[in-house]
Amino acid sequence: MYDDWELIESSFAMQYGIRLREETEMSFSEFSTLLTGIMPKTPLGQIVSIRAEENKDMLKNYTEEQHEIRNEWRNKNNPVQEMTEEEKAKKAKEFQEIMAKMFGGA
Repeated sequence: MYDDWELIESSFAMQYGIRLREETEMSFSEFSTLLTGIMPKTPLGQIVSIRAEENKDMLKNYTEEQHEIRNEWRNKNNPVQEMTEEEKAKKAKEFQEIMAKMFGGA
C-alpha cells in the first residue's frame, strides 16, 4: 500500500471524487471497503492488472513500460518472506495504528 499510495489517491479521486489528503471523517473500515472496490479503469486498477497478468498472449502485446512495471513488481524483494511470525504481527499492528490515526481510529 505504501508503494502505491499515489495510485490509491488518484484512483479515489477519479472513481469516488474523494481527495484522501483532505478527508478527515473516513474510518479505516470505509477506506478498506472503497479500496476493495477500485475499478480496473483507475490508475491503481490498471497497474494491478499489469502486475497480475499471466496470459502469455496478452504479455506478448505489452509495451516495454508495461513489462518493466510487471517485472519490477514480481522481482521486488519481499521482506515479509524473511520475517518471523512475531515480526509480521508487529508490522501489521504498526500499520493498523498508522491507518487508525489517518482515518479517525474506527
